Amino acid sequence: MSLTTLEPPVQWTLLGVFALLAVAQAIVWTLRWIRSERDWAELERRIATWWIIAAVFALALLLDRAVAIGLFAVISFLALKEFLSLVPTRRADRRVLFWAYLAIPLQYWWVYREWYGMFIIFIPVYVFLFLPLRMLSVGPAEGFLRAAGTLHWGLMTTVFSLSHVPFLLVLRMKSDPEASYGPGMVVFLVVLTELNDVAQYLWGKSLGRRKVLPAISPGKTWAGWIGGIVTTAAVATLLGPWLTPLDRLHALVAGLIIGVAGFVGDVNISALKRDLGIKDSGSMLPGHGGILDRVDSLTYTAPLFFHYMYYLFVWHTHGAL
Repeated sequence: MSLTTLEPPVQWTLLGVFALLAVAQAIVWTLRWIRSERDWAELERRIATWWIIAAVFALALLLDRAVAIGLFAVISFLALKEFLSLVPTRRADRRVLFWAYLAIPLQYWWVYREWYGMFIIFIPVYVFLFLPLRMLSVGPAEGFLRAAGTLHWGLMTTVFSLSHVPFLLVLRMKSDPEASYGPGMVVFLVVLTELNDVAQYLWGKSLGRRKVLPAISPGKTWAGWIGGIVTTAAVATLLGPWLTPLDRLHALVAGLIIGVAGFVGDVNISALKRDLGIKDSGSMLPGHGGILDRVDSLTYTAPLFFHYMYYLFVWHTHGAL
């Protein structure tokens, strides 16, 4: 992949993202000038971080497929590291963590090699079976269930789920194996997932009154949730046929999947943080918190969107029902 090989819709969509960021930046500067008595520092930090995230993401897509896969491997590593720094682990399990981290390059190697069979079972089956055995060989039985469940949940969330994003880059359509839909599908998924987060926030702030899950995420409202889903579905219907092999109807369904799944992924990590008594998972991303705070929605949207595309264009077209 390079700037010259990326399809024009992908290039225009990436440029559109930067244009929206420029508009947001201009709005903040205007607000700071008009209403100087208010503190806009947090919003400025958030937008500045968005510039960096968008630039790194776009550059990885422009440079090479291997670079893009490597980027998500690094994200998985940082997310797992952040998760394990938050959740208490037994001292004896520290020797097991090496094998958990080793699962990351192996999982992304299957992606790079386009080995779907190993990609889909490596962590859910082989790592799931191996890590408890290793735990028992180095540590006591006390706390075993909590430790094994914590470690496997972390791997499934931060590594297995997120690795579905780069596999879209190498996913080949049965009807047209040479078609280069991969970058478009990744851009479609990531942009809509993040748009869903922003839309839910804006709708919730402007119209939200009734809480959806007050015990887990008090800031989530019905207006924000429904408004985000509708907004995401509408944009998906427009972008789907442009970036992906989806027609408008199936793009609408994809938008609904991303809208609902993004909300669930968000509150899933919110429940984790509330259980631990923390506000943010980290401080790596100024204005956003930690890596988990930024990829929480993607942990649900990535696998669900991937398997939706796999069913429509790989498995279903292969003749299975």
